[in-house]
Amino acid sequence: MDNKKVGTLLYRLRKEKQMTQKQIADMMNISDKTVSKWERGLGCPDVSLLRELSNIFDINIERILAGDLEPNNVESGNLKRIKFYVCPNCGSVITSMGNADISCCGRKLLPLVPKPADDMHTAKVEDMEGEYYITFSHEMSKVHYITFMAYVTSDCILLTKLYPEQSPAVRFPKINGGRLQQKYGGNLYYYCNKHGLWVL
Repeated sequence: MDNKKVGTLLYRLRKEKQMTQKQIADMMNISDKTVSKWERGLGCPDVSLLRELSNIFDINIERILAGDLEPNNVESGNLKRIKFYVCPNCGSVITSMGNADISCCGRKLLPLVPKPADDMHTAKVEDMEGEYYITFSHEMSKVHYITFMAYVTSDCILLTKLYPEQSPAVRFPKINGGRLQQKYGGNLYYYCNKHGLWVL
């Protein structure tokens, strides 16, 4: 850990929040001289204080320790490059269009890699009155089920959460007048809690 880099980052974050060293110190029940020492690179925050600093500055503890806030490369915003993340503990579904550091329940999440539909994880798509009616023959028990379906085009995402013992069927409106799997249409993603992410 580079004390100078950490100090420079803490100074920058404090200025962004328009706070004084004393305000930070009072929030943390420490002296403003301690905050000054950190910012001058003459020491680093004790491990026991990192969570509090993280909450004050809205920054990951990892970034505090690294002493930088390097931004990700700017993405063009095309949703066809969407990435899905699912927390193995609470089941939260998170998406991003670019590189992102995603964590949930204290664990770092990796983007799911979609697989082409197989016999067990295939969907039937019917065109019904301007909507897609999508059904699966997949089990929907409490231990093995489809947790979400997402219809993604280049500029829109529709996501539906599914639950155990629910019927494995979803309706999505047509977007941009396209068709699934055609040039101006989108892709259907669905996540099985046992076998991962699939794409049609």
